[in-house]
Amino acid sequence: LAVPRRALLYRAPVVAALRHRPMHIESLNIGTARRLRVGERSVLSGIGKAPVDGVLAVGALGLAGDGQVDLSVHGGLQKAVYAYPAAHYAFWQAERRARGVSLFDEALPPGFVGENLTVDGPLEHEVYVGDRFHFPDCVLRVTGPREPCYKLNAVMGFAQAGRTMAQTGRCGYYLA
Repeated sequence: LAVPRRALLYRAPVVAALRHRPMHIESLNIGTARRLRVGERSVLSGIGKAPVDGVLAVGALGLAGDGQVDLSVHGGLQKAVYAYPAAHYAFWQAERRARGVSLFDEALPPGFVGENLTVDGPLEHEVYVGDRFHFPDCVLRVTGPREPCYKLNAVMGFAQAGRTMAQTGRCGYYLA
């Protein structure tokens, strides 16, 4: 399914519906490629996302203004937009607290796990590859779950974050 070049995504109250329950975009998040400290190394990464207001164009390679570094792993034609259920944030906050990496038990901001869309909507077990989300100006298709990499460990602050994400099924899903 081709996404129109000038399609737009809005932070809107009702945006997409599947056979299960509607998806509501809580936050649109983008970021630029920047250096991330991973142990003793510094690597270029696009995982750092922050919420933006307004309307964003979505194209074949993702949201306007969003930086993606290694398109063979994240981004590209099959992983243009990353959606992550906001329902998982409480789990990650508790994991970080239990591992002593959350100093003040602070709430995690939207975009913390590198997602473009922080959503209130279908969880991973409720979507299938090929499912389509119909937004006001475009249609995005589920292309697969996120496969977490070592950069998530750095962002979360503990070495087993990627493994925990995969084992618990809290991976989110890619859209294109």
